[in-house]
Amino acid sequence: MSEYVDVVVVGAGISGIGAAYHLQELCPDRTFTVLEMRDDIGGTWDVFRYPGVRSDSDMHTLGFSFKPWVDDKAIADGPSIMRYLRETVREFGIDRHIRFGHHVVAAAWSSDDARWTLTVRRAATDDTVEITCNYLYMCSGYYSYKGGYPAEIRGIEQFGGQVVHPQFWPDDLDYRGKRVVVIGSGATAMTIVPAMARDVAHITMLQRTPTYVVAAPDRDAIANTLRKVLPDRVAYAITRRKNQVFQQYVYGKTRTSPDKVKAKLLKLTTKAIGPELTREHFTPPYNPWDQRLCLIPNGDLYGAINSGKASVVTDHIDTVTPTGIRLRSGAELEADIIITATGLQLVTVGEIDMTVDGAPVDFSETLTYKGVAYSDVPNMASSFGYINASWTLRSDMIARWVCRILNHMRATGTDAAVPRLRESDHDMPRRPWIDDFSAGYITRMMAMLPKQGDRAPWTNPQRFGPDRDALEKAPVDDGVMQFTRARVHASATT
Repeated sequence: MSEYVDVVVVGAGISGIGAAYHLQELCPDRTFTVLEMRDDIGGTWDVFRYPGVRSDSDMHTLGFSFKPWVDDKAIADGPSIMRYLRETVREFGIDRHIRFGHHVVAAAWSSDDARWTLTVRRAATDDTVEITCNYLYMCSGYYSYKGGYPAEIRGIEQFGGQVVHPQFWPDDLDYRGKRVVVIGSGATAMTIVPAMARDVAHITMLQRTPTYVVAAPDRDAIANTLRKVLPDRVAYAITRRKNQVFQQYVYGKTRTSPDKVKAKLLKLTTKAIGPELTREHFTPPYNPWDQRLCLIPNGDLYGAINSGKASVVTDHIDTVTPTGIRLRSGAELEADIIITATGLQLVTVGEIDMTVDGAPVDFSETLTYKGVAYSDVPNMASSFGYINASWTLRSDMIARWVCRILNHMRATGTDAAVPRLRESDHDMPRRPWIDDFSAGYITRMMAMLPKQGDRAPWTNPQRFGPDRDALEKAPVDDGVMQFTRARVHASATT
């Protein structure tokens, strides 16, 4: 006998916690549960425990719309973010809906009774159970928890020291007085380097291609001042709006005036570390926001470099040797520890095997509906935030949109909502799921991801204004989202 709930949320990270809040506030007549494969909440913020782990977005926009961030630091470390998430689940009673150690391995939709049947593996007993639901809300993130991107690094198996991937940081790693090389130049590498620099003999960030870097204070002076004179919720709302507008303004300028933005960024970097280092190691061959900008709070990476405890090398690896890394230039980097900050391994919809009426779903053959749902896949949405702004700005909107869909079905007596191509949509060109973003972790997986078309609602704009119009202002019954009744109404206990 299967257990039934109206909505299953998969994942108890930021997206899943936000989904749970909005479901109980906006759809109080619906039952729901949150299934989390791990043994704690937090997702990313519980998985990653490397030195210095922190947000690279301000917490006034990465935080929830309904829960003010009141800490002094706007760029927060991982433990502070976890405290915020724990407060949230306790304060709003979300904890009672979460089931830990529940890994959804398969999901099968039946149009006859408008239900998903989920095959769920329970970690505690290593058995599987069935849970059925009317709506499946995927909040499991976009990368594999099984491991990071397996970059091919020639000779890595012969290294005589320790090799560490940030996704699996050992609690007992002793790097005091050691020579460390961090392979990569993304947000993870730029966090690890200054955090470890104080205690190592020397740490080197080895990159193939430079990344744009922005130094900013870890405290928002305006936010902290507003909280002194206004209620927390009011101060938070003003700060959130201020920062959201600024993020979109900057991103817009990188699209319309990339040369000016590039010149500004390089000028600031030059002021911090000088023209030679800027030219050699911090001048990318692409425009700002073609890949994600890296935020360094209080210029900590620059400080580590200027202190002499850290350095940057731009080169390609020839081979790893027993004592370090030999570069194509012929130079050698001696190392006791190599950290492979080479990126994430992206997955589609939580690595779950999905079928619709017995037919397997190949998400690479689907079209994205508003960047949220998928053509011909009923009663399912997935939460994917912004790549060019704070994740939660979008995940909050998606949660509210899901609630609008659920409430429309309740009001109209329908059981299923599925986006289907109109006759005029069949000749649309298929475009990549995300445009104008060349980061390796995205481009490596692009062929496996859904496609977007050239017209609404089959687009994924990744911009706050168009997303707000599509998800919060446009009617849910738009002629593309088809609302139907189940062929057979089954009892909720079967």
